[in-house]
Amino acid sequence: MMSILEFITSYNLKEVNYPAKTIILKEGSKARYIYFLKKGCLRMWVNNNGMDITTQFFFEGAAIASLESLLKDEASDYTLETIEACTLLVMSKQEFLSLKNTDQAFKSWFDEMLLERFYYYSKHLLGYLRTKPHQRYLNLLQKHPEILQRIPQQFIASYLGITPVSLSRIRTRK
Repeated sequence: MMSILEFITSYNLKEVNYPAKTIILKEGSKARYIYFLKKGCLRMWVNNNGMDITTQFFFEGAAIASLESLLKDEASDYTLETIEACTLLVMSKQEFLSLKNTDQAFKSWFDEMLLERFYYYSKHLLGYLRTKPHQRYLNLLQKHPEILQRIPQQFIASYLGITPVSLSRIRTRK
């Protein structure tokens, strides 16, 4: 099966490099692009009363966008920020909408991506509701060890819904 990067390169998208700690979409702005991650990692986060809460991490091969903003032409609820230096393929909203409406292979890919994103978010929400922070950490360690190797501890803590101090305690008693 063809990877998303192999699939998307056939569309001759512009390649852009961003340094680490760069905000590529700010909460409250309208999304104008969908990104495909060639190298590096990003996080998606929301501001909750001055605290940022990480909702998702993205690694090589991921498609990234504030889909609700892109599709509904509304302000984004999320901020997208690079954690490492990133190389991204960038598709404009106009290109995206045109391909979604005229290219069956692209539409099939997009439908599959939406289903995967829905599945991810529903599992993530259930994890928050059903498990304690220690178990969420162990689940993360088992399912996504790359996160623990590449992501700063404060972002992992915000993703797990705990403080960095609590994460340190959990990690020492693992």
